Amino acid sequence: MSKESVLIIGGTRFSGAYLWKELVDRGHQVTLYNRGKTSPKPLPGESESDYKRRLETTKYLMGDRKDPEQIKNLVDPSLYTYVYDMNGREASDTAPLADLFTTSRSELKSFIYMSSAGVYKKSSEMPHMEHDAVDPKSRHKGKLETEAYLRSLGGNFNWCSIRPTYICGPQNYNVVEQYFLERADAKRGFIVPGHGEHLTGFGHVKDLAVAMANVIGREKKTNGQVYNIQNTNAITFDGACRVAAEVVGTNPDDVEIVHYNPKEFKFPEGKKAFPMRPQHFFTNVDKARRDLEWEPMFNSCREIFQDSYTNDFLLKKAAGKLDNDFTCDEIVFSQRKPVTI
Repeated sequence: MSKESVLIIGGTRFSGAYLWKELVDRGHQVTLYNRGKTSPKPLPGESESDYKRRLETTKYLMGDRKDPEQIKNLVDPSLYTYVYDMNGREASDTAPLADLFTTSRSELKSFIYMSSAGVYKKSSEMPHMEHDAVDPKSRHKGKLETEAYLRSLGGNFNWCSIRPTYICGPQNYNVVEQYFLERADAKRGFIVPGHGEHLTGFGHVKDLAVAMANVIGREKKTNGQVYNIQNTNAITFDGACRVAAEVVGTNPDDVEIVHYNPKEFKFPEGKKAFPMRPQHFFTNVDKARRDLEWEPMFNSCREIFQDSYTNDFLLKKAAGKLDNDFTCDEIVFSQRKPVTI
């Protein structure tokens, strides 16, 4: 595969950092565009020499992606063959960038947008497929509107969109797997909304990075398409609690799980009692497997949680950087009652 010139918007926090490493490891020339507020750091398993090489071979543009003039002045569309927009939330975030690559100076082969599986409308028929109905009122409606904008640019503008579910992995700044691991490690019980049998989909950030990088060279297949990304399985909320217990070395059969109805509790403002929506939420990834020639390496909740525990959780624990905030748990435990759903 030829060496490509790739622009990443973002690239230093979590999923963007893993994509950055994946692209450099494949020999591509990467340029990062961001505000420079988040310092890069080595990823788990990355040697000091490889990290140094990644930093030294990468080019950097410092600017605010929400400022159209800065985008216009700093980004030369003739220099990049692939663009990854990792942090656009609204169409107004992405439009000025995408517009640059519709001009005659553009050398763009594909514009890859990080969307979310959260755009799908709640359904009684699962898993979510890429052609399923979407929810224009979802909290991710800005991503839906962005996809619509990219589609409106016409057939000469090559783009695709990636819709991950709950992405996990070392250095995750969202409390997803850490929620389960903290409680298991502290030998505490779990509070789970509803009946505990809702199925949810996890994915590993490394698998996400590989899938996104695999768009390169496959843009004839991916043009105008959206792709679900997670592992190939789904797990219940109660199952995730037991997996976390197993990962930290306790007996999963001894785990205490208290189910609660979220409508019957008022939690402190700003506190989140549970990290996931109390509904079935998982996707089919066959389309990505076929078009991107991609297979998840972390294909179970156990594998995903284990990697986060070994390469992130234990480091945070040793450094005293765990939240250890069980405020909402205590509210539920103190008022435990039969659940009426």
